Amino acid sequence: MTFQPDIHIIGAGLAGSEAAWQLAEAGYKVRLSEMRGSGDATPAHHTTDCAELVCSNSFRSDDADSNAVGLLHQEMRGLGSLILRQADRHRVPAGSALAVDREGFSAAVTAAIEAHPNIALVRERIDTLPDGPAIVATGPLTAPALATGIGAATGADALAFFDAIAPIVHFDSIDMETCWFAARWDKGGKDYINCPMTADQYAAFHQALIDGEKTEFREWENVPYFDGCMPVEVMAERGFDTLRYGPMKPVGLDNPKTGRWPHAVVQLRQDNALGTLWNIVGFQTKLKHAEQVRIFRTIPGLEHAEFARLGGLHRNTFIRSPELLDSVLRLKSRPNIRFAGQITGCEGYVESAAIGLLAGRFAAAELGGASLAPPPVETALGALLHHITGAAEAETYQPMNVNFGLFPPIPGRTKKADRKKMYTDRARTALSGWMAPSYPPPSADISPAPAPCA
Repeated sequence: MTFQPDIHIIGAGLAGSEAAWQLAEAGYKVRLSEMRGSGDATPAHHTTDCAELVCSNSFRSDDADSNAVGLLHQEMRGLGSLILRQADRHRVPAGSALAVDREGFSAAVTAAIEAHPNIALVRERIDTLPDGPAIVATGPLTAPALATGIGAATGADALAFFDAIAPIVHFDSIDMETCWFAARWDKGGKDYINCPMTADQYAAFHQALIDGEKTEFREWENVPYFDGCMPVEVMAERGFDTLRYGPMKPVGLDNPKTGRWPHAVVQLRQDNALGTLWNIVGFQTKLKHAEQVRIFRTIPGLEHAEFARLGGLHRNTFIRSPELLDSVLRLKSRPNIRFAGQITGCEGYVESAAIGLLAGRFAAAELGGASLAPPPVETALGALLHHITGAAEAETYQPMNVNFGLFPPIPGRTKKADRKKMYTDRARTALSGWMAPSYPPPSADISPAPAPCA
Protein backbone atom coordinates (compact mmCIF):
# COMPACT_ATOMS: atom_id res chain seq x y z
CA MET A 1 0.00 0.00 0.00
CA THR A 2 1.31 3.46 -0.88
CA PHE A 3 2.25 5.58 2.11
CA GLN A 4 -0.14 8.56 2.14
CA PRO A 5 1.06 11.18 4.61
CA ASP A 6 -1.32 13.36 6.58
CA ILE A 7 1.33 16.03 7.08
CA HIS A 8 4.74 17.00 5.71
CA ILE A 9 7.60 17.94 8.06
CA ILE A 10 10.70 19.57 6.58
CA GLY A 11 13.87 19.02 8.58
CA ALA A 12 14.85 16.06 10.79
CA GLY A 13 16.76 17.96 13.46
CA LEU A 14 15.64 17.93 17.07
CA ALA A 15 12.45 19.91 16.42
CA GLY A 16 11.43 18.05 13.28
CA SER A 17 12.15 14.63 14.78
CA GLU A 18 10.16 15.48 17.91
CA ALA A 19 7.24 16.88 15.92
CA ALA A 20 7.19 13.79 13.71
CA TRP A 21 7.23 11.50 16.74
CA GLN A 22 4.35 13.32 18.45
CA LEU A 23 2.21 13.15 15.29
CA ALA A 24 3.10 9.53 14.61
CA GLU A 25 2.27 8.52 18.16
CA ALA A 26 -1.08 10.28 17.73
CA GLY A 27 -1.81 7.98 14.79
CA TYR A 28 -1.01 10.33 11.87
CA LYS A 29 1.26 9.51 8.94
CA VAL A 30 4.22 11.82 8.49
CA ARG A 31 6.53 12.47 5.57
CA LEU A 32 9.74 13.68 7.19
CA SER A 33 12.08 15.30 4.65
CA GLU A 34 15.79 15.70 5.41
CA MET A 35 18.26 17.04 2.86
CA ARG A 36 21.32 15.53 4.53
CA GLY A 37 21.88 12.16 2.90
CA SER A 38 20.42 13.30 -0.41
CA GLY A 39 23.67 14.72 -1.72
CA ASP A 40 23.21 18.05 0.06
CA ALA A 41 25.04 19.05 3.23
CA THR A 42 25.36 21.94 5.67
CA PRO A 43 28.48 23.78 6.84
CA ALA A 44 28.03 22.51 10.40
CA HIS A 45 26.72 18.93 10.36
CA HIS A 46 29.07 15.94 10.13
CA THR A 47 26.60 13.03 9.81
CA THR A 48 23.26 12.24 8.19
CA ASP A 49 21.69 11.26 11.53
CA CYS A 50 18.45 12.81 12.71
CA ALA A 51 18.73 15.19 15.67
CA GLU A 52 22.50 15.57 15.25
CA LEU A 53 24.05 17.67 18.02
CA VAL A 54 26.42 20.23 16.55
CA CYS A 55 27.93 22.74 18.98
CA SER A 56 27.64 20.92 22.33
CA ASN A 57 26.52 17.64 23.86
CA SER A 58 24.80 19.31 26.81
CA PHE A 59 21.07 19.78 27.37
CA ARG A 60 22.07 21.97 30.34
CA SER A 61 20.64 21.76 33.86
CA ASP A 62 18.40 18.84 34.76
CA ASP A 63 17.27 20.45 38.04
CA ALA A 64 13.48 20.64 37.76
CA ASP A 65 13.04 22.39 41.12
CA SER A 66 15.16 25.50 40.68
CA ASN A 67 16.10 25.78 37.00
CA ALA A 68 13.84 26.69 34.09
CA VAL A 69 15.51 24.36 31.58
CA GLY A 70 15.37 21.48 34.08
CA LEU A 71 11.66 22.18 34.46
CA LEU A 72 11.33 22.10 30.66
CA HIS A 73 13.00 18.67 30.66
CA GLN A 74 10.45 17.43 33.19
CA GLU A 75 7.50 18.79 31.24
CA MET A 76 8.72 17.23 28.00
CA ARG A 77 9.30 13.86 29.66
CA GLY A 78 5.71 13.98 30.93
CA LEU A 79 4.47 14.54 27.38
CA GLY A 80 6.32 11.59 25.87
CA SER A 81 9.27 13.40 24.30
CA LEU A 82 11.40 11.18 22.08
CA ILE A 83 14.34 13.59 22.43
CA LEU A 84 14.31 13.50 26.24
CA ARG A 85 13.77 9.74 26.29
CA GLN A 86 16.87 9.12 24.22
CA ALA A 87 18.84 11.82 26.04
CA ASP A 88 18.15 10.04 29.33
CA ARG A 89 19.24 6.72 27.85
CA HIS A 90 22.48 8.11 26.44
CA ARG A 91 23.50 10.51 29.20
CA VAL A 92 27.11 10.90 30.31
CA PRO A 93 28.40 12.39 33.58
CA ALA A 94 28.07 16.18 33.72
CA GLY A 95 27.25 17.07 37.31
CA SER A 96 23.71 18.36 37.61
CA ALA A 97 23.49 18.87 33.83
CA LEU A 98 22.03 16.47 31.27
CA ALA A 99 24.79 15.75 28.75
CA VAL A 100 24.70 12.90 26.26
CA ASP A 101 26.90 10.65 24.17
CA ARG A 102 26.54 12.72 21.03
CA GLU A 103 26.72 9.92 18.45
CA GLY A 104 24.77 7.37 20.45
CA PHE A 105 21.95 9.82 21.10
CA SER A 106 21.48 10.88 17.47
CA ALA A 107 21.77 7.33 16.18
CA ALA A 108 19.07 6.19 18.63
CA VAL A 109 16.71 8.98 17.59
CA THR A 110 17.30 8.03 13.95
CA ALA A 111 16.60 4.37 14.63
CA ALA A 112 13.33 5.20 16.39
CA ILE A 113 12.21 7.51 13.57
CA GLU A 114 13.07 4.99 10.85
CA ALA A 115 11.32 2.14 12.66
CA HIS A 116 8.04 3.95 13.35
CA PRO A 117 5.36 2.69 10.93
CA ASN A 118 3.74 6.13 10.72
CA ILE A 119 6.91 7.98 9.64
CA ALA A 120 8.48 7.96 6.19
CA LEU A 121 11.96 9.50 6.44
CA VAL A 122 12.82 10.75 2.95
CA ARG A 123 16.24 12.05 1.96
CA GLU A 124 15.36 15.04 -0.18
CA ARG A 125 15.80 18.80 -0.30
CA ILE A 126 12.59 20.82 -0.28
CA ASP A 127 12.81 24.18 -2.04
CA THR A 128 9.24 25.45 -1.73
CA LEU A 129 6.66 25.59 1.03
CA PRO A 130 4.04 22.80 0.74
CA ASP A 131 0.40 23.56 -0.06
CA GLY A 132 -0.96 21.07 2.48
CA PRO A 133 -0.47 20.72 6.23
CA ALA A 134 3.22 21.14 7.02
CA ILE A 135 5.75 21.96 9.72
CA VAL A 136 8.95 23.74 8.76
CA ALA A 137 11.74 22.75 11.13
CA THR A 138 14.77 23.42 8.97
CA GLY A 139 16.76 25.04 11.74
CA PRO A 140 19.46 27.66 11.51
CA LEU A 141 20.89 26.32 8.24
CA THR A 142 17.81 26.47 6.02
CA ALA A 143 18.68 25.84 2.36
CA PRO A 144 18.83 29.08 0.33
CA ALA A 145 15.93 28.27 -2.02
CA LEU A 146 13.57 27.42 0.82
CA ALA A 147 14.74 30.44 2.79
CA THR A 148 13.81 32.59 -0.20
CA GLY A 149 10.37 30.99 -0.27
CA ILE A 150 9.91 31.61 3.43
CA GLY A 151 10.86 35.24 2.93
CA ALA A 152 8.28 35.56 0.16
CA ALA A 153 5.58 33.99 2.34
CA THR A 154 6.34 36.10 5.40
CA GLY A 155 6.89 39.38 3.62
CA ALA A 156 9.86 39.99 5.90
CA ASP A 157 13.60 39.42 5.62
CA ALA A 158 15.01 36.54 7.60
CA LEU A 159 17.34 37.48 10.41
CA ALA A 160 20.78 35.92 10.77
CA PHE A 161 23.65 35.64 13.22
CA PHE A 162 26.81 33.56 13.65
CA ASP A 163 26.77 30.36 15.67
CA ALA A 164 30.16 28.96 16.68
CA ILE A 165 31.30 25.39 17.47
CA ALA A 166 33.72 24.39 20.25
CA PRO A 167 36.66 21.99 19.73
CA ILE A 168 36.74 18.42 21.07
CA VAL A 169 39.90 16.87 22.57
CA HIS A 170 40.94 13.21 22.96
CA PHE A 171 41.15 12.41 26.69
CA ASP A 172 44.37 10.44 26.42
CA SER A 173 46.17 13.52 25.08
CA ILE A 174 45.34 15.63 28.18
CA ASP A 175 48.05 15.98 30.84
CA MET A 176 46.24 14.97 34.02
CA GLU A 177 49.35 15.70 36.09
CA THR A 178 48.57 19.37 35.43
CA CYS A 179 44.76 19.19 35.24
CA TRP A 180 42.29 17.78 37.75
CA PHE A 181 38.70 16.54 37.89
CA ALA A 182 36.19 18.70 39.77
CA ALA A 183 32.87 20.50 39.47
CA ARG A 184 32.53 24.09 40.72
CA TRP A 185 32.09 24.16 44.51
CA ASP A 186 32.30 20.31 44.27
CA LYS A 187 28.65 20.24 43.20
CA GLY A 188 27.64 17.26 41.07
CA GLY A 189 30.81 15.23 41.49
CA LYS A 190 34.06 15.51 39.60
CA ASP A 191 32.63 15.78 36.13
CA TYR A 192 34.84 18.45 34.56
CA ILE A 193 38.55 18.49 33.68
CA ASN A 194 40.09 21.75 34.86
CA CYS A 195 43.17 23.33 33.28
CA PRO A 196 44.63 26.05 35.58
CA MET A 197 46.29 29.27 34.44
CA THR A 198 48.49 31.75 36.28
CA ALA A 199 48.05 35.48 35.72
CA ASP A 200 50.95 35.54 33.25
CA GLN A 201 49.65 32.53 31.35
CA TYR A 202 46.20 34.08 31.15
CA ALA A 203 47.57 37.38 29.85
CA ALA A 204 49.55 35.60 27.11
CA PHE A 205 46.55 33.45 26.17
CA HIS A 206 44.25 36.47 26.04
CA GLN A 207 46.63 38.29 23.70
CA ALA A 208 47.01 35.19 21.49
CA LEU A 209 43.23 35.02 21.04
CA ILE A 210 43.11 38.65 19.98
CA ASP A 211 46.09 38.31 17.59
CA GLY A 212 45.11 34.92 16.15
CA GLU A 213 44.06 34.69 12.51
CA LYS A 214 40.30 34.40 12.11
CA THR A 215 38.06 33.06 9.37
CA GLU A 216 36.56 35.83 7.25
CA PHE A 217 33.00 35.84 5.95
CA ARG A 218 32.64 39.05 4.03
CA GLU A 219 29.12 38.32 2.87
CA TRP A 220 28.01 37.90 6.49
CA GLU A 221 29.50 41.11 7.88
CA ASN A 222 27.54 43.22 10.38
CA VAL A 223 25.61 40.20 11.64
CA PRO A 224 25.32 40.15 15.47
CA TYR A 225 26.50 37.25 17.62
CA PHE A 226 24.13 35.59 20.09
CA ASP A 227 25.61 36.05 23.56
CA GLY A 228 24.98 32.43 24.56
CA CYS A 229 27.22 31.08 21.80
CA MET A 230 29.81 33.83 21.32
CA PRO A 231 33.26 32.93 19.95
CA VAL A 232 35.93 32.92 22.62
CA GLU A 233 38.09 35.42 20.75
CA VAL A 234 35.15 37.84 20.48
CA MET A 235 34.75 37.64 24.27
CA ALA A 236 38.48 38.34 24.62
CA GLU A 237 38.12 41.45 22.48
CA ARG A 238 35.40 42.78 24.81
CA GLY A 239 37.76 43.20 27.73
CA PHE A 240 40.82 41.77 29.45
CA ASP A 241 38.85 40.04 32.21
CA THR A 242 35.72 39.14 30.23
CA LEU A 243 36.80 35.49 29.91
CA ARG A 244 37.65 35.31 33.64
CA TYR A 245 34.05 36.25 34.38
CA GLY A 246 32.75 33.86 31.72
CA PRO A 247 33.92 30.42 30.56
CA MET A 248 37.34 30.78 32.28
CA LYS A 249 35.91 31.72 35.69
CA PRO A 250 38.02 30.10 38.46
CA VAL A 251 35.57 30.70 41.33
CA GLY A 252 34.74 27.57 43.34
CA LEU A 253 37.51 25.44 41.80
CA ASP A 254 40.22 24.57 44.34
CA ASN A 255 43.37 23.31 42.64
CA PRO A 256 44.36 20.26 44.74
CA LYS A 257 48.03 20.96 44.01
CA THR A 258 47.92 24.45 45.53
CA GLY A 259 44.75 24.49 47.64
CA ARG A 260 43.78 27.77 45.96
CA TRP A 261 41.70 28.93 43.04
CA PRO A 262 43.78 29.48 39.90
CA HIS A 263 43.84 32.90 38.25
CA ALA A 264 41.77 31.45 35.39
CA VAL A 265 40.66 27.98 34.36
CA VAL A 266 39.72 26.20 31.14
CA GLN A 267 37.13 23.46 31.65
CA LEU A 268 36.44 20.40 29.52
CA ARG A 269 33.22 18.38 29.68
CA GLN A 270 32.81 14.71 28.74
CA ASP A 271 31.43 14.38 25.21
CA ASN A 272 30.79 10.64 24.82
CA ALA A 273 29.80 7.68 27.00
CA LEU A 274 33.24 6.11 26.83
CA GLY A 275 34.84 9.26 28.22
CA THR A 276 37.35 9.33 25.37
CA LEU A 277 36.25 12.72 24.01
CA TRP A 278 36.00 16.01 25.92
CA ASN A 279 34.79 19.37 24.62
CA ILE A 280 36.30 22.67 25.72
CA VAL A 281 33.46 24.43 27.52
CA GLY A 282 32.54 27.84 26.13
CA PHE A 283 35.31 27.79 23.51
CA GLN A 284 33.25 28.27 20.37
CA THR A 285 35.57 29.90 17.89
CA LYS A 286 36.09 31.33 14.43
CA LEU A 287 39.89 31.02 14.63
CA LYS A 288 41.43 29.27 11.65
CA HIS A 289 42.16 25.61 12.32
CA ALA A 290 45.95 25.94 12.46
CA GLU A 291 45.59 28.85 14.88
CA GLN A 292 43.27 26.83 17.10
CA VAL A 293 45.84 24.05 17.42
CA ARG A 294 48.66 26.52 18.11
CA ILE A 295 46.80 28.68 20.64
CA PHE A 296 44.82 26.00 22.48
CA ARG A 297 48.00 23.97 23.00
CA THR A 298 49.30 26.82 25.15
CA ILE A 299 46.62 25.95 27.72
CA PRO A 300 48.30 24.14 30.67
CA GLY A 301 47.54 20.45 30.35
CA LEU A 302 46.69 20.68 26.65
CA GLU A 303 50.25 21.14 25.36
CA HIS A 304 49.99 17.84 23.47
CA ALA A 305 46.25 17.89 22.85
CA GLU A 306 44.94 15.87 19.93
CA PHE A 307 41.72 17.31 18.53
CA ALA A 308 38.88 15.05 17.42
CA ARG A 309 37.17 18.15 16.04
CA LEU A 310 38.24 21.74 15.71
CA GLY A 311 35.92 24.69 16.12
CA GLY A 312 33.92 26.21 13.31
CA LEU A 313 31.41 28.88 12.43
CA HIS A 314 28.09 28.73 10.63
CA ARG A 315 25.20 30.98 9.81
CA ASN A 316 21.97 30.89 11.78
CA THR A 317 18.71 32.07 10.24
CA PHE A 318 15.38 32.61 11.99
CA ILE A 319 12.11 34.39 11.32
CA ARG A 320 10.54 37.28 13.21
CA SER A 321 8.14 34.93 14.95
CA PRO A 322 6.37 37.38 17.30
CA GLU A 323 4.75 39.15 14.36
CA LEU A 324 4.57 36.25 11.87
CA LEU A 325 3.21 33.31 13.91
CA ASP A 326 -0.05 32.85 15.78
CA SER A 327 -0.30 31.39 19.28
CA VAL A 328 -0.14 27.79 17.98
CA LEU A 329 2.86 28.35 15.68
CA ARG A 330 0.92 28.77 12.41
CA LEU A 331 2.16 31.25 9.84
CA LYS A 332 -0.50 33.96 9.84
CA SER A 333 -0.27 34.51 6.08
CA ARG A 334 -0.43 30.75 5.35
CA PRO A 335 -2.00 28.91 8.30
CA ASN A 336 -1.42 25.48 6.74
CA ILE A 337 2.26 26.00 7.62
CA ARG A 338 3.67 25.76 11.12
CA PHE A 339 7.22 26.58 12.16
CA ALA A 340 9.19 24.79 14.86
CA GLY A 341 12.66 24.78 16.38
CA GLN A 342 15.51 27.24 16.00
CA ILE A 343 14.04 28.83 12.89
CA THR A 344 11.39 30.32 15.19
CA GLY A 345 14.09 32.09 17.19
CA CYS A 346 14.27 29.83 20.22
CA GLU A 347 17.82 29.03 21.30
CA GLY A 348 19.12 25.70 22.54
CA TYR A 349 18.65 22.02 21.83
CA VAL A 350 15.98 21.50 24.48
CA GLU A 351 14.04 24.60 23.50
CA SER A 352 14.09 23.56 19.82
CA ALA A 353 12.79 20.10 20.65
CA ALA A 354 10.15 21.60 22.97
CA ILE A 355 8.75 23.82 20.23
CA GLY A 356 8.81 20.81 17.90
CA LEU A 357 6.81 18.86 20.48
CA LEU A 358 4.21 21.61 20.68
CA ALA A 359 4.01 22.04 16.90
CA GLY A 360 3.41 18.30 16.55
CA ARG A 361 0.67 18.29 19.17
CA PHE A 362 -1.03 21.39 17.78
CA ALA A 363 -0.99 19.84 14.31
CA ALA A 364 -2.30 16.50 15.59
CA ALA A 365 -5.24 18.19 17.26
CA GLU A 366 -6.01 20.16 14.12
CA LEU A 367 -5.83 17.09 11.88
CA GLY A 368 -8.30 15.43 14.23
CA GLY A 369 -10.77 18.29 13.83
CA ALA A 370 -10.11 19.68 17.29
CA SER A 371 -8.04 22.47 18.75
CA LEU A 372 -5.44 22.47 21.46
CA ALA A 373 -4.95 25.60 23.54
CA PRO A 374 -1.38 26.71 24.20
CA PRO A 375 0.01 25.47 27.53
CA PRO A 376 -0.36 27.96 30.39
CA VAL A 377 2.26 30.71 30.47
CA GLU A 378 3.09 29.62 34.02
CA THR A 379 4.69 26.46 32.57
CA ALA A 380 8.12 26.30 30.93
CA LEU A 381 6.54 25.18 27.66
CA GLY A 382 3.95 27.93 27.78
CA ALA A 383 6.38 30.68 28.78
CA LEU A 384 8.76 29.80 25.93
CA LEU A 385 5.94 29.56 23.39
CA HIS A 386 4.39 32.82 24.56
CA HIS A 387 7.72 34.62 24.15
CA ILE A 388 8.16 33.31 20.61
CA THR A 389 4.62 34.01 19.45
CA GLY A 390 3.99 37.47 20.80
CA ALA A 391 5.54 38.42 24.12
CA ALA A 392 8.90 39.39 22.62
CA GLU A 393 9.47 42.68 20.85
CA ALA A 394 9.41 41.84 17.14
CA GLU A 395 11.71 44.64 16.03
CA THR A 396 14.51 43.62 18.37
CA TYR A 397 13.75 39.89 18.45
CA GLN A 398 16.78 37.71 19.19
CA PRO A 399 17.20 34.01 20.05
CA MET A 400 16.24 33.17 23.63
CA ASN A 401 16.79 30.25 25.99
CA VAL A 402 14.04 29.34 28.42
CA ASN A 403 14.47 31.18 31.74
CA PHE A 404 12.36 32.36 34.64
CA GLY A 405 12.37 35.85 33.20
CA LEU A 406 9.85 34.59 30.61
CA PHE A 407 7.42 33.43 33.33
CA PRO A 408 4.73 35.62 34.93
CA PRO A 409 6.22 37.07 38.14
CA ILE A 410 5.48 35.48 41.49
CA PRO A 411 3.24 37.91 43.44
CA GLY A 412 4.62 39.52 46.57
CA ARG A 413 8.16 39.75 47.90
CA THR A 414 10.04 36.47 48.23
CA LYS A 415 13.62 35.33 48.64
CA LYS A 416 15.37 34.46 45.37
CA ALA A 417 16.00 30.86 46.42
CA ASP A 418 12.35 30.41 47.43
CA ARG A 419 11.08 32.13 44.29
CA LYS A 420 12.61 29.55 41.93
CA LYS A 421 10.87 26.72 43.79
CA MET A 422 7.63 28.71 43.67
CA TYR A 423 7.96 29.04 39.90
CA THR A 424 8.44 25.31 39.41
CA ASP A 425 5.70 24.28 41.85
CA ARG A 426 3.27 26.67 40.17
CA ALA A 427 4.28 25.33 36.74
CA ARG A 428 3.60 21.73 37.69
CA THR A 429 0.16 22.64 38.97
CA ALA A 430 -0.60 24.59 35.78
CA LEU A 431 0.61 21.81 33.48
CA SER A 432 -1.55 19.22 35.24
CA GLY A 433 -4.59 21.24 34.20
CA TRP A 434 -3.54 21.39 30.54
CA MET A 435 -4.49 18.20 28.78
CA ALA A 436 -3.60 17.15 25.23
CA PRO A 437 -6.05 15.17 23.07
CA SER A 438 -6.47 11.51 23.93
CA TYR A 439 -3.80 9.89 21.82
CA PRO A 440 -3.46 6.14 21.25
CA PRO A 441 -1.08 4.45 23.72
CA PRO A 442 2.54 5.09 22.77
CA SER A 443 4.04 2.40 20.58
CA ALA A 444 6.64 0.10 22.04
CA ASP A 445 9.85 2.05 22.43
CA ILE A 446 12.10 1.48 19.48
CA SER A 447 15.73 1.67 20.52
CA PRO A 448 17.53 -1.39 19.19
CA ALA A 449 21.23 -1.29 18.44
CA PRO A 450 21.19 2.17 16.90
CA ALA A 451 21.94 2.47 13.21
CA PRO A 452 22.50 5.72 11.34
CA CYS A 453 20.30 6.71 8.42
CA ALA A 454 21.33 5.27 5.11
